[in-house]
Amino acid sequence: MTRASDAPLLRGNQAELLVDGTQAFPRWIGEIENAERWIHLENYILRDDRTGRMFRTLLCDKAREGVRVRVLYDWLGCWATPPSFWKPFRAAGVEVRAFAPPRLRTPLAVLRRDHRKALIVDGRYGSVAGLCIGDEWAGDPLRGQLPWRDTAVEFRGPAVAAVNEAFAQTWALAGPPLPPEERLRPEDVPVAGPVGVRVIAGEPGRSRVYRLTQLVTVGVARRLWITDPYFVAPPAMVEALAAAARDGVDVRIIVPAFNNWPIVGGMSRAGYRPLLEAGVRLFEWEGPMIHAKTAVADGLWSRVGSSNLNLASLLANWELDVVIVDPDFGAAMEALFVEDLRSCVEVTLRRQAGSQRFVERLPVAADAPALERARWRRRHSSRGSRLGRAVGRLSRAGSVLLRALLGHRDITAEDRGWIAALGGLLMLAGAVGALVPGLLAYPLAFLLFWFGVASLVWAWRGPREPASPVTQCSDRT
Repeated sequence: MTRASDAPLLRGNQAELLVDGTQAFPRWIGEIENAERWIHLENYILRDDRTGRMFRTLLCDKAREGVRVRVLYDWLGCWATPPSFWKPFRAAGVEVRAFAPPRLRTPLAVLRRDHRKALIVDGRYGSVAGLCIGDEWAGDPLRGQLPWRDTAVEFRGPAVAAVNEAFAQTWALAGPPLPPEERLRPEDVPVAGPVGVRVIAGEPGRSRVYRLTQLVTVGVARRLWITDPYFVAPPAMVEALAAAARDGVDVRIIVPAFNNWPIVGGMSRAGYRPLLEAGVRLFEWEGPMIHAKTAVADGLWSRVGSSNLNLASLLANWELDVVIVDPDFGAAMEALFVEDLRSCVEVTLRRQAGSQRFVERLPVAADAPALERARWRRRHSSRGSRLGRAVGRLSRAGSVLLRALLGHRDITAEDRGWIAALGGLLMLAGAVGALVPGLLAYPLAFLLFWFGVASLVWAWRGPREPASPVTQCSDRT
């Protein structure tokens, strides 16, 4: 596991599970209020809303007290956050950096984002989460707004140093590095408990969580329960999950019934069939968005963090996850998963007239709170959500068409309807392109010109700093 994740198992930690922003945000606020030396906050999204402004006020107050505060946010993740939101930070002395803003010479950098969510305080406290900072995650009981379902973990002990080192990595990519006094080694942090933790710092092209998840899927003996909001697993991972289910492992996956990115929800549903046929149980969460990215295997091995099980997250982004190896923490993770199932519907396969189609049914354990979540979500459905579902269906059609063109034979009568509809749209687009070539040529010409200019800029100026030296490892017998 160390080799697959490139993360050693750090023993001597205390770890606690945090459920939703209603638990995580008060803990984060309390630790920030008690900060004495420095605060490192890294998050994909900081909203300019009630929750975002609350954190901004708190961080600015600590900076005025003399605490060194550093905030790193992703430029694309915060595209909807106005520039005025960051001005009070800088006025108070908070050092704020945007990760990978658009630049002329890096047109494809938008494909690689800082998707991490972490908080480190004084080197004594660390938290890794799937939560961003905004009202979606906090909820608003006065307005009847339920929070998004999400998961975080907080800990003390040597693992805090590893989380801080991951922050130091992305912080240096956005500007000058951290000063030495704000860097830690695991041996510098006192032992706080018996829990073993791996801190997995995902980087573009390194596939650490991808490899580790496949390894766990091969080694799990009894149960593998996964929650993922944007589940579009690569083929190798789908096969690993299907193989585990065929071998008798209880593989369950929770995904959103109403995804905030409908196109991703449609792509996720397009991949249900091979998993269901292998015996994987799929559940869709009814209610506000479920945004947690977690897994628990055999009640012992748990993962919490920012990595979604899709190629963009596994191979292209900077991500941050923690793996906790502890039976008590694993039991808490399994209990949370079972509780989440109470608000889900299960997706199954049913044969009718020689074909197969998807059927949703409420699980036996459904109760009043679960049904209330379903009614809440349907009450809050809007025209926009109907449009989103249409986009999701179109994305599913694209996935089915791709499978057909690649020669897959698992195409049903229902799928042929999607293929015909999308094929008609493609023919229409081709006819428009033939009659009005400029509609296709001008955007393509713009992209080619931009990429050409960026290439010349790189050839002329080169990288801003020399490449890091490569350490050569000797052969081992």
